[in-house]
Amino acid sequence: MLKLLMKLLSKDKRAMIELALRMVDKLDTPKERQAVAEWGLEAFKDGYLSVPEWGQLGGKLGILTSPTAKKNGGTKT
Repeated sequence: MLKLLMKLLSKDKRAMIELALRMVDKLDTPKERQAVAEWGLEAFKDGYLSVPEWGQLGGKLGILTSPTAKKNGGTKT
């Protein structure tokens, strides 16, 4: 179903959804995904995220790594 819906979207919208899906891919449960979504919507309600909020979001998503970890296969730090 998602593949069909994706085909109906413009290329830029598809890319944004694919990015979002990759970002939440590390979250294991619907409860985790819901918690991050709610946090993100609240943090972004004014249309902006501060640098610390970007860091918090990356931490909640489990997508932050150190530069050395990325060179060593992306191991989380």
